[in-house]
Amino acid sequence: MRSIWKGSIAFGLVNVPVKVYTATEDHDIKFHQVHAKDGGRIKYDRVCQVCGKSVQFADIDKAWESPDGDRVILTDTDFSKLPAAEKHEIPVLQFVPNEQLDPILLDKSYYLEPDSATPKAYVLLAKTLESIDQTALVHFTLRQKTRLAALRVRDGVLVLQTLLWPDEVRAAEFSSLDGVAEPKPAELKMAETLVESMSGDFDPSEYTDDYQIELKKMLEDAVEAGGKAVIPAAEAEEQEEDAEVVDLVAALQRSVDAAAAGKKSSSDSSSKKPAAKAPAKKAASRTRKGA
Repeated sequence: MRSIWKGSIAFGLVNVPVKVYTATEDHDIKFHQVHAKDGGRIKYDRVCQVCGKSVQFADIDKAWESPDGDRVILTDTDFSKLPAAEKHEIPVLQFVPNEQLDPILLDKSYYLEPDSATPKAYVLLAKTLESIDQTALVHFTLRQKTRLAALRVRDGVLVLQTLLWPDEVRAAEFSSLDGVAEPKPAELKMAETLVESMSGDFDPSEYTDDYQIELKKMLEDAVEAGGKAVIPAAEAEEQEEDAEVVDLVAALQRSVDAAAAGKKSSSDSSSKKPAAKAPAKKAASRTRKGA
């Protein structure tokens, strides 16, 4: 893993240097969009709707549009003026009971590694969080975005989980639940019995993503079988090179045609010019003979 951020946890007067790593990854198989006719990759271009020209990423700013359609353009300088936590500090704000954190607020997870030759302060904070059965609330700023985050321990390692702000969680208001009768005691008892029969300790390794497993097998079988749907790597590279050669040949042909057209135009102009004054030269020649 490669760290994405370096800083320190401010725990009262204790400073805990850390490196931050993304704790999770997506195992879904990624697909590219291709031209169905020949399998060529589809490329996208950032085009300005005003001038119609392609725009480089370095020349792109961010804009917000009001409900009335007014557009406000902001630059990096504007964003730097906004209040934010110290970019390289994770201040501990408060300790709260674990059960008070609604799981719906949990967002992205990050591992924190001690970034010190003597990680005593790191271990002290981790052991403290384990013993008190509480979660530390902290501020965490990453990529110019400040988040409230939960700091906890997992297998002896500090884990930072960013939290959604309260207004980012939608209200669950469904009219279909209004006026529904309460379950009868016998129904609740039967449901609880069913739950008890299905209860056990959670072991995530017992569960697999069957869709991704079957999809991967399908792709591997397709590569092994070959056929029109499979474009070998060498052939794909050759096609790209051939396309470049075709473009180059076309460009050279246009250049040759343009040069030929220029020569023809020049030749036509020359043929239309009046001949040199030959009679005058001949006359002058006879004069010299007579003399």
